[in-house]
Amino acid sequence: MDQVTKRPMPTEEGILAFHRRCEDFYPADAVDASIEQQRKWYDALCAEFDAPSPAGLTRMDELVDGRIPTRRYRPAKVSSETRIYYIHGGGFVVGSLDSHDAICAELADFAQAELVSVDYRLAPEHVWPAAFDDSYAVLQHLLSDGRPVVVAGDSAGGNLTAGIVLKARAERLSGIVGQVLIYPGLGGDLVSGSYADMAEAPGLTTADVSYYRDILKAPMGNPFAAPLAETDLSGLPPSYVTGAFFDPLRDDARLYAARLAMAGVNVTFREEPQMIHAWLRARHMSEGARDGFRRLAEGVAVLVGTR
Repeated sequence: MDQVTKRPMPTEEGILAFHRRCEDFYPADAVDASIEQQRKWYDALCAEFDAPSPAGLTRMDELVDGRIPTRRYRPAKVSSETRIYYIHGGGFVVGSLDSHDAICAELADFAQAELVSVDYRLAPEHVWPAAFDDSYAVLQHLLSDGRPVVVAGDSAGGNLTAGIVLKARAERLSGIVGQVLIYPGLGGDLVSGSYADMAEAPGLTTADVSYYRDILKAPMGNPFAAPLAETDLSGLPPSYVTGAFFDPLRDDARLYAARLAMAGVNVTFREEPQMIHAWLRARHMSEGARDGFRRLAEGVAVLVGTR
């Protein structure tokens, strides 16, 4: 395919319809707008793809360390003492407890496990390591009562998930029984592989990735900020990694999953062949996204011990 003259696009109508609907709320050139405008567009987009709450599920908002907002989901049926800790995506710039509320609710309900999500500080007001520090502080809080935790996150949240799991290993923090990385950005080089092949992919471009990195100001040689920079992945918990074919971040997921496997980590890897970045939101209108979400939820359930 000539990437200069033809944009790489999936053929599944459901995901194409999803992409068109997204651009009605969040235009392709959104990163050129002010941060305030980006957040308004993103919030409207998330509200558009909201979904009914699972029957019997309850929510409770709490502060960790007196300052970090979190939301606790308890499904009608809880079959594991293991909790899921979910870290949302949004380029480190947008996103909140509300943006991924329906996703978190459905994951908790399917896995029959409590889930806690975090509202970490966003850039550019708070550059690296603010989001990382908030995410790690909540992880420490969750592990302090001795209950096991599966850490999960999408996109920027996938980056934070991988990073705090690496820090937990470095600090010998026990209790993490799984990590789930959903189309994560892990510090790839921006010039080769999927960053070149999918530079103009729908939903996220390589230029967008570069923009978010510039705003975050994270040290790309630091494995906590760019997990692909870590040379030793041994001793990490069982992992579920999922990527999207039409996504510049695709090879970050591929490479990290492969390195986990080579390090002897129990890892499950899926690449959704017709999906684009942020396909989690398409789970109720795209057959591929619906199947991908079901497989993801099953993977989470296995890690928490309910499957």
